[in-house]
Amino acid sequence: MTKPEKLMIDGKRLDGRGPNELRPIKFKAGVLKRADGSCYLEFGGNKVMAAVYGPREVHPRHLQNASRAIVRYRYNMAAFSVEERKRPGPDRRSIEISKVSREALESVVLEELYPRSAVDIFVEILQADAGTRVAGINAASVALADAGIPMRCLVSACSVGKIDGEVVLDLNKDEDNYGQADLPVAVNQFGEVTLCQMDGHLTEEEFGKALDMAVDGCKKLHEMQKQALVEKYGTMVAQPAEEEAKANGGVANE
Repeated sequence: MTKPEKLMIDGKRLDGRGPNELRPIKFKAGVLKRADGSCYLEFGGNKVMAAVYGPREVHPRHLQNASRAIVRYRYNMAAFSVEERKRPGPDRRSIEISKVSREALESVVLEELYPRSAVDIFVEILQADAGTRVAGINAASVALADAGIPMRCLVSACSVGKIDGEVVLDLNKDEDNYGQADLPVAVNQFGEVTLCQMDGHLTEEEFGKALDMAVDGCKKLHEMQKQALVEKYGTMVAQPAEEEAKANGGVANE
């Protein structure tokens, strides 16, 4: 891959976005029948599947916690998800992303309701295009809600970075590879930051601007996550109402 001469031209990025615009995003909740909850997400060129199982019995049993459930998170990139085939199995990067993603989500899960049990989250990156850890957190958050896991709120995540001296939202692959900084951030709807990592260098002023930009991006993602759940469960509520109306000769009960 050849490094572009510039990543921004006349205030526009090479993919045509402005500095504070997200890539195209599409959520779909409840796509896997055999999981308790699931979500498929397209986030720019990323394609991500998240599945949630639980609360269920913990194996091995010595991992049980007598006072709360444990949350486990497995992030995995499929061998075909990148241009050059990735070696299958966990590596140092996937173990690190699994850890920080679990920490970003478990703060909103009401673990005390299910002692001695486990909530397992599996995130598979089917196609990678920069920002896979934040895409995985967004999909996992919707999958947790789809599974009916009691939570304080949803968690939303997006990245901010610096390219050609400019702070921009949601880096694409070229910007991630050749930019000057990358800052993945996860925020819950109460404004609490549950993930904040930084690769590269930002000044104090740039960091403040980047964090504000990330929070705004997370608010937009939060609305999309809610809409994905409404689209699934709104249909399930509407169907019985229509059937009841038909049974009553076309008149719905109040």
